[in-house]
Amino acid sequence: MTAPDDLWEGFETVEAEDIAGPVWDEPVPLAARRDLPPFPVKALPGWLAAMVTAVAEETQTPLDLAGCLALAVIATAAGGRVTVCVRGHWREPLNLYTAVALDPGNRKSAVFALMTAPLLAAERELVELSGPVRAEAETAARLAKTAADKAMAKAAAAEPEQRAKLTAEAIELAQAAEEVHAPAKPQLVADDVTPESAATLLAEQGGRISVLSPEGGIFDIIAGRYSGTPNMEIFLKGHAGDMVRVNRQGRDAQHIEHPAVTMGLAVQPEVLESIGAIKGADGRGLLARYLYAKPESLVGRRNLTPDLIPEETATAYARHVGGLTLALADWTDPAVLTLTEEADAVMLAYQRVTESRLGKGGTLAPIVKWASKRDGAVARIAGLLHLATHPEDGWRRPVDAPALAAATELVDYFTAHALDVFDAMGASPDRDTAHTVLTHLHEARLTGFTKRELFRALPKGAFKAIGDLDPALDLLEEHGWVRRQAPPPRSGRGGRPPSPRYDTHPRLTPPPTA
Repeated sequence: MTAPDDLWEGFETVEAEDIAGPVWDEPVPLAARRDLPPFPVKALPGWLAAMVTAVAEETQTPLDLAGCLALAVIATAAGGRVTVCVRGHWREPLNLYTAVALDPGNRKSAVFALMTAPLLAAERELVELSGPVRAEAETAARLAKTAADKAMAKAAAAEPEQRAKLTAEAIELAQAAEEVHAPAKPQLVADDVTPESAATLLAEQGGRISVLSPEGGIFDIIAGRYSGTPNMEIFLKGHAGDMVRVNRQGRDAQHIEHPAVTMGLAVQPEVLESIGAIKGADGRGLLARYLYAKPESLVGRRNLTPDLIPEETATAYARHVGGLTLALADWTDPAVLTLTEEADAVMLAYQRVTESRLGKGGTLAPIVKWASKRDGAVARIAGLLHLATHPEDGWRRPVDAPALAAATELVDYFTAHALDVFDAMGASPDRDTAHTVLTHLHEARLTGFTKRELFRALPKGAFKAIGDLDPALDLLEEHGWVRRQAPPPRSGRGGRPPSPRYDTHPRLTPPPTA
């Protein structure tokens, strides 16, 4: 199908004198629909690219879904445990926020199950390994609490001359009991958590947690589904790694110095377009923290007998993801990755490109808040690709130039999709329907039509009622693509008025070439 704003192509030779009938002004193109690039799967390390490709083939889903989730999976393993130092004091944590827009029926849950299985297996292993330690701590906590309670009861029942001494002992034991805490069960992945539960999980899980969900309910929660007011503080600081103060019931406030939240989400396209309406989401920079993807759905043209995931591909994926996750799980001081001299040169060259496009009139000016975090995204993704390339000891090696170059390729992909997402967030809701009508008029080569004829000719379901065409036709008339004819005089006999008739711009029906 021809994109509506490609209608200019092929009509540039049509001169005014070649056009019969009333004089038309030049039409104004509707905002362009971009041809979005596919996910650059070859930028991923071999074992990870193989799994992404195999999952996309078996599930018959776009590469973008498994590809973005693969990055979120590695970020879950490394987030809060590794940072990358670009130069000087510029450090980036290795957690990411990704959001893929796909309609229902695209087997998102199946992709999530396949891609997150090694993380959940690692989580179960961590729970099992920590069992004895947790049991010992829980026993010590109960014993300390029992001893403190007995001391308190003894002090309360003591004679006056003994009470002061016993009270001091009871206080000492109560303070000791307060300091004995059993560690929480290890948890790597959560679903659509509330901001409050996310803060609690961060406090319990050593400052990191990952939200991986095939739905977009987290945006409703951030918007205030339960509280009635937007609450995004934990997700702002959890991306940037800024200190968070967590107040937990019955305990002293706890400070998380460098929180690391990772998000890997799949949402319906209309959810992605509506999150711009969350109060404060744009102004406070929440929207700028996500790496967006808007792949083209394969529904309607899927292979019903696809190749299944090769066993060796799934085994290698599980081994590398699980190994990396377990290796980093108990780290309390994050490892710091550095860049080789060549990698730093690649990074600096990319920074110069970004900076040159941020100013007025630059290609990144429409998404300046998002683009201001673009170079940081390159550093984060480069660190993740580096660890995925060297899952056994990547934290002991510097990040090299190929990893940086691969990260720039991925961020170029995310940049193109971000431009489209932010354009859709600010677009008139009538623009897409106007595109649908304009494309039909061009392909049908109509010189004129009635509204009723148009409604019947459009694909079934494109518009629920004939009146739904009005905003699209009004927008096309404003842009000069159609012109409504004056209604004929009424006969005075009553009855239903004739359907409005429109003429179309001659550019939609150019004369045949010789």
